[in-house]
Amino acid sequence: METVTYRPIGVIHSPFREAENVPIQPAAAAGVEGRIEIRPELIDGLKDLEGFSHLVLIYHLHLSRGYSLLVEPFLDDEPRGVFATRAPRRPNPIGLSVVRLVAIDSTTLRIRDVDIVDGTPLLDVKPHIPEVDPQGPYSLGWLAGKIGKLAAARSDDRFED
Repeated sequence: METVTYRPIGVIHSPFREAENVPIQPAAAAGVEGRIEIRPELIDGLKDLEGFSHLVLIYHLHLSRGYSLLVEPFLDDEPRGVFATRAPRRPNPIGLSVVRLVAIDSTTLRIRDVDIVDGTPLLDVKPHIPEVDPQGPYSLGWLAGKIGKLAAARSDDRFED
């Protein structure tokens, strides 16, 4: 299989200087503000983005080292398959968050509901369009009955070397 290489399109800034104590999903980061600095040569790609309320951010989990196929997720104390979680220690350390777009000023995007460590390389940004995603009903697998713990959950050092 061929190697795939990406060049970040920008960097995500947030109040979180280290991976510990970060909200574990955007829903638990309500109101947390951040910004994205897009590379200046990509400014034309931001045209028409201001009309969207939410963005899908795809980013490189730059603090993740190695991976585990079985992980103990933040909302559980039982080992789960990494692909059944959103844990950061993955074969390809790619993260995904849906955040609120507050404003665009040239190559800076002001965002809210940020659950991302400061300095994270941004790989792509897409408008969030809920009508194009399946509308449910959804099954939450092992998370059923645990999702209520999300608002208070914060990351810890379990995925650090």
